[in-house]
Amino acid sequence: MTLQELSQYFKLREQLARDEEILESLKATACPGAQVLTGMPHAPGVRDKVGDLAVEIADMESQIEYLQEKISQEEAKVSVFISTIENDQTRMVFRLRFLRGLAWKEVAAVIGGRNTESGVKSLCYRYLETCNGVTRRDA
Repeated sequence: MTLQELSQYFKLREQLARDEEILESLKATACPGAQVLTGMPHAPGVRDKVGDLAVEIADMESQIEYLQEKISQEEAKVSVFISTIENDQTRMVFRLRFLRGLAWKEVAAVIGGRNTESGVKSLCYRYLETCNGVTRRDA
């Protein structure tokens, strides 16, 4: 498995989180506390804001469903790759970063010791460089 494949999986998870936040925002906007009554007559060409939001919500829900399916497919591949890593610490770094989606700084804090953000990132990149030839043939 390459860094590009792992990064793609990580980005899919980030996109899913962003889309879920947008969906929650759309739902909150679609359900206001009370309608504002201004006393002004309605002008021609006024759009149905709630209807437009309902369409956006449906589109966002289908996008989220698609992302969830794609993520579950990729997660299976990533999990298999990570389970083949022999070194416990390296496997933990990969699991925390790519399966749990932690930032490099958070990974370093969980691993503990004198590990820094750049240290765990380098560990990951070095491992990928050493096994890249093997994983290209396997993939």
